[in-house]
Parts: sequence; C-alpha cells; structure tokens
Amino acid sequence: MHDQRKLTELTTSIYDAALDPALWPAVLAAIAEFAGGQVGGLLVKENGKRNINVHFHAGIDDYYLQLYADTYSQLGPIANAPCCDVEQILSVTDLMPYDDFRRGRFYQEWAEPQGWADAAMIALVRSPVCCAYLSIARHEASGLVDSEMRRRLSLIVPHMRRAVSIYRTIETKDAQTATFADIFDGMNAGVILIDANCGIVHANAAGRNILSSGDLLRSVGGRLAAGDANVDQTLRETVACTEGCETEPCGKSIVLPLAARDGARYLAHVLPLTSMARRRASARSAAAAMFVRKAALEAPSPPEVIRTTYNLTPAELRVLLAIVEIGGVPDVAAALGIADTTVKTHLSRLFEKTGAARQADLVKLVAAYATPLAH
Repeated sequence: MHDQRKLTELTTSIYDAALDPALWPAVLAAIAEFAGGQVGGLLVKENGKRNINVHFHAGIDDYYLQLYADTYSQLGPIANAPCCDVEQILSVTDLMPYDDFRRGRFYQEWAEPQGWADAAMIALVRSPVCCAYLSIARHEASGLVDSEMRRRLSLIVPHMRRAVSIYRTIETKDAQTATFADIFDGMNAGVILIDANCGIVHANAAGRNILSSGDLLRSVGGRLAAGDANVDQTLRETVACTEGCETEPCGKSIVLPLAARDGARYLAHVLPLTSMARRRASARSAAAAMFVRKAALEAPSPPEVIRTTYNLTPAELRVLLAIVEIGGVPDVAAALGIADTTVKTHLSRLFEKTGAARQADLVKLVAAYATPLAH
C-alpha cells in the first residue's frame, strides 16, 4: 500500500514538472529512488549523432556531468545504438555484452569512478530529428537492472512520456508567446487559472464554455465555484494554501470529481503554481491551474498499468473503469449486463485492493493515470 501511495504522489509530481521545469531534478531523484536507482536524467540524442545532451539530472556531480558532455556521452552504450521503441526499457546488457562494457573507456574512465554498475534507458519521444530518453542508473551496491526495477519503471514511463510531451509543447510555444494563456487556449481541455481566493484570472475557450454553462463549474462574482459543496470547499482550501508561496510548489495537486446534470462525469486536476510558473503565465495573481476533462480512460491511460499495479482481475478492472465513466452501481450493472450485487462485490474487492474508501476515491485513483493536460 505504501508503494501505491508513493506512486500516486510521484505521478502528480511528474505532471507538476511538466508545468514547472525547475521541478524536474527533484522528480528525477524521486523516480530513481522509486525504481531502485541512484541517478536520474532526461537526455536528448539527435539522430545520426553520437553526442547526447543532458537536459535535467539528479544524483550526478557537476564535474562528471561536464566530462560526459565533453567526451563520454559519445562513448556510452546508446551512443551508437538506434533509437529504441518508445517505452521500451533497456539496460546495458540489452545493448552489448557486459564484459565488453566493463572493458570500455566509458565504464573504466567515467562510470566506475562514480560507482555505477548499470542503467535503465527508456525512449520517451522518438521523432525524425531526435530521441528523448529517461535514464536511471544504479550503483554497484544495487546490482544490475533487474525485473523489479523494470516493473517499477513500467508504472512511471507512460506518465513521463506524456509529461515530457506537455513540457516540449510548452517550451516550443514559450519561444513564440511566453504565456500560459496562449498555450492553454489551444488545448481541448478546459483550463482555468485562479488566484488564492478562487478569483478567475484566465480561462481558455473550453474553460469559458464550462463556466458559461454553469453545469460543472460557474463564476460567482468573478470567483470560481463548484456545484457540489464538498468539492467547492476542497477547491477553496487547496488554493488558499498557495497564498504567500514564492519559490516552492504550494501544496499538492489534487483531483476533484465533477458530475454534470446529464450524469456525465468529469475530472478537475488542480495544480498549484510556483512563482516561476506564475511569471510564465504573465499573471502574478494566478495561484493554481485547473484542467477539466471528461472522466474517460482513453489511450493516454493504459488500463493494463492500473490492473498490474493493484493486481486486479479483468472483471474488477471493467467495474473500476465503468465506475469512473458511468457512476453509480445500478447504472454500471445495467451497462455491463450484470447484477447489482455482483457490482457491489467487485467494489468491495476494489476498495480492499486499492485502499479507497469511497467511489469518489476510485475516480481520483484512476485520475492519477490520466493526463491532466489532454490536447
């Protein structure tokens, strides 16, 4: 259960870093710890070239980082290797015989002096121009990359892939606009920037449509309000904690379940913004960003990862997904063609396996595997 909570917290942090790149070193350190490694990096290798650029890193001394940039990036295991399939987890032994690796200059002159034994490398982005990798290295004391490390990384990699894509989108548009408002206006998800008092600072086109309908969320005197009293209180408490924060993330990201009058279910991801993120938003008063999307497990959120994480049976997974997309027990039973009592039995097992206490908790749990910035 501890690992499950840690995974949920780590997933939230990954998406926070997509909005605020200053968080990447801490996130990479947390990923390395979760996976059983000691060093993390986000690397980019241009196709047809041997050298590799380190964009973000954790757990490596600046001296060795400079040596890597100057010389040893061109000698490492992936220097000559073609870009692997996206999300494929490779270790040194997948690329070359380990004895050959240990005899090479990369290991003897750069890796061994740092105590490195092996590294897992995963392609997050593969394009005609370059490949972006997540690299998690292990010290000698931790041994070589093993099946448990691969399993843990497989839970993280889908989120890393989406977060890096979000980050690249923001960075590309920053060069042209330098504002979150311009970036968010092109997104299909509803985006609403709010201040510490829930005052609405900015809303993109989809966000304005949500507010004008007054179904899920509405503007009351210029302040954001939710129809559900409990959701509204949680929202206000979350953003109130951001007041006065300057350099660190203020509070934790949360997911709020929303229900429309027609029964459709939505998720609102609320991401507190650091002062750096607020400057990039060109709105000093913006304290948090809310992303609203329909609660559907589409391609960005592989159900298999959820099933594996919580050891769910196929029937339990079907009920879980139906709870997220449909709602109550009778509706789920009708949609799946099973009895109410069967749904309740599966729900009881889901609560036991996930640690959730209510259906709303299950929605939040699944939301941790969904991309808050759906395009």
